[in-house]
Amino acid sequence: MERLDCDRMLVAVMETGSFTAAAQRLGTSHGQASKLISRLERELGVQLFRRSTRALTATDVGLAYYEKVRLLLAEYDALNDSVRNSSQSPSGRVRISAPVTFGATRLAQPLIDFARLYPGIELDVSFADRVVNVVDEGFDLALRIGKLEDSSLMARKLCDIRIILVASPDYLQARGVPQHWQQLADHDCIIDTNFRDPYRWPFLDGEQHVQQPVNGRLKFSNAEVCLQAACAGLGIACLPTFVAGDALRSKAIVPLLAAYPLPTLGLFALYPPAKYLAHKSRTLIDYLVEAFAGELVWEQGW
Repeated sequence: MERLDCDRMLVAVMETGSFTAAAQRLGTSHGQASKLISRLERELGVQLFRRSTRALTATDVGLAYYEKVRLLLAEYDALNDSVRNSSQSPSGRVRISAPVTFGATRLAQPLIDFARLYPGIELDVSFADRVVNVVDEGFDLALRIGKLEDSSLMARKLCDIRIILVASPDYLQARGVPQHWQQLADHDCIIDTNFRDPYRWPFLDGEQHVQQPVNGRLKFSNAEVCLQAACAGLGIACLPTFVAGDALRSKAIVPLLAAYPLPTLGLFALYPPAKYLAHKSRTLIDYLVEAFAGELVWEQGW
């Protein structure tokens, strides 16, 4: 087991950047961290780090070893967890990254229900709109909305996320109802800067994919604020239905240009590649798949 301790310390030092931080992560001392790395270097016969009074820098061989051993440790831990929990209730800590707005409005209740159902699982949830590095930052899984790109991560789709155009009845009475996507050039558009290309809104016109440049004096990096501006009659907003659903039901806003739908996005659970997915993570992902199955609550009633 000493070699495992050495390898775990190497991964911790690589990911935290110092012996002190790595020791804190693993619950030991700075001196013990240094001893474990020195022992690993002796066993391998190579230098893994260059040490100086000012910096700790990984060598090329150290980086190469880290990239391999972190995956092996992840598989070892997942296999160990799978065997240990195969006949038991899942337990342990699950670190999750989730988008701020979706997390607060639509993910919170399923997570609370999950926590009641599985008291042995500790949830550590970070809400952030930035794209975290799942492996380097030590997350078990990340929820992301968008189109899946090439990645070393594994992915499981939880549901579709529809994007629609909305405006308040007052705005439409004053400015008119657009009948074609090209007419958006003559309207005040509320820009959500979280979108990948916020100033070009994509549409499906028959079988053709098109983009309409849009302009507006209001730009927010938060979909809920864009919704509030639309409800206040300040323009046309491009919103996910999980944000707009409640306001659509109350008729504070109405959907626009249904004949020209925007591309649907997906909600995905992403997790590090491993032959054996940890029982606790698999249980949570399975639960979320069920929670977001069928007709979604935010799509109902409007």
